[in-house]
Amino acid sequence: AGRYIEFCKSTFPNEFDLRGLKLVIDCAHGAAYHIAPHVFHELGAEVVSIGVQPNGLNINDEVGATHTDALRRAVLAEGADYGIALDGDADRLMMIDRDGTLIDGDMLLYVLARHRQDKGTLVGGAVGTLMTNLGVENALKARGIGFGRAKVGDRYVLEMLDEKGWQIGGEGSGHLLCLDRHTTGDGIISALQVLTAVQESGRTLSDFCQELTLSVQVLKNVRIARGFACKGNEAIEGAVREAEAAMGNDGRVLLRPSGTEPVVRVMVEHADQAMAEFWAGRIAGVVTAESQS
Repeated sequence: AGRYIEFCKSTFPNEFDLRGLKLVIDCAHGAAYHIAPHVFHELGAEVVSIGVQPNGLNINDEVGATHTDALRRAVLAEGADYGIALDGDADRLMMIDRDGTLIDGDMLLYVLARHRQDKGTLVGGAVGTLMTNLGVENALKARGIGFGRAKVGDRYVLEMLDEKGWQIGGEGSGHLLCLDRHTTGDGIISALQVLTAVQESGRTLSDFCQELTLSVQVLKNVRIARGFACKGNEAIEGAVREAEAAMGNDGRVLLRPSGTEPVVRVMVEHADQAMAEFWAGRIAGVVTAESQS
């Protein structure tokens, strides 16, 4: 922990002043259990820790970035300003606002991009993935911030950042990259970047996200015959075109074959739940029928 704190203070001496903040840190009984609470405490925050009792078997067990209910309850019970959830290997970040609202990786990416734009330090734009919420893309573009979609996986986000010469990117799952602060994803560094944004701006996370209108994402996993390919299938591509025409700029369709099992993931995104459900079901039905024909 000492070396981590020394790194933060020596590399970024004018950042990371967390005095006045009360934080709940959930370490998922994982790699950061003996580091993260000390880092945030030494940088000035009042810290309450959960998920810091690993026994070799309980990593990510109903705690951490993959299970945020425990953190939400703790934030509300403690009257904390924010909750910080890391995952077992501490490269993912989810946050809870003081009112119990979950701020996921997509929303945190928006916060980082907007803050850097406000400061005049944003380089280029931001990179998300094929699964990044359409509402985030629309909000970034409304502010004149460029946006790119990489394949799902933080390594692909990193590849696109390198290609574009940009610095920030991430996934809804909480993998965030701030290449002006680190060479890889690190949940503690990501959280410090978000907390710097709220401290410097005087805004809460909810304030930052007011401009965000997130779309509903409906995901259906469709089992298919082994070797079946959606690409090039006229009926499936026709159903996708029909959905895209009906939804216009307010919706999006994504078909992703699984890399490990005979499944196609049909995702439809729209501001309206019923619209997203309808087209996801319709496209999934066509995929099922074509796979079995």
